Amino acid sequence: MSIERRLLLAVGATLLASTAGAQVLSSPISKSSGSSGSGSSNSAARKSAVPQPVQSQSGALAGVPAGQGAGVHSPNSPFAPLPKRDDVIAWSVLTALTTKNEKNKILPVFGKQQLALHQKTQKVQGFMMPLEPGQNQRHFLLTSVPLTCSFCLPGGPESMIEVRTKTPVKYSLEPVVVEGKFLVLQDDPYGLYYRITEAVAVK
Repeated sequence: MSIERRLLLAVGATLLASTAGAQVLSSPISKSSGSSGSGSSNSAARKSAVPQPVQSQSGALAGVPAGQGAGVHSPNSPFAPLPKRDDVIAWSVLTALTTKNEKNKILPVFGKQQLALHQKTQKVQGFMMPLEPGQNQRHFLLTSVPLTCSFCLPGGPESMIEVRTKTPVKYSLEPVVVEGKFLVLQDDPYGLYYRITEAVAVK
């Protein structure tokens, strides 16, 4: 099994568990970057941060808090919330959905607003969550709020979009905007709700 497939399986397992209301479960996020409580340390970390991919260790690490729901921007975060833009899909639209139980799975129930976006060129903005090592990313998650720690998901699957790019996007701790073909996922094997393909970075 490829590294990329193992990474996505780890993310998918966490997302599926979080939608089921799990309080504690395995996390695919690397612990290598650590966290700090001081403002000066946070500032230094932002300048020197090196992107680390989502990682799994033989199925994952137990006992780590799971993300659920639309995601909440921590008041202690050194990052500002996403700026208001009229040319991107609002996260309030993407997160306004319900779920259903079907064949031992938790599946999203999309409304007209989300279904209208399917297979159309769209712009989205968010915070990068790398799935690959290195500064130039071709495959990553875009989230509605920044990570609150180095091994926690910021929210549930409605708060993130899988991005596959046409050309590499430089990793950034600040919000990024990408444009590409938007897909609404009815029953994704990794538990994701949204994907954007052939994406390019835009201002």
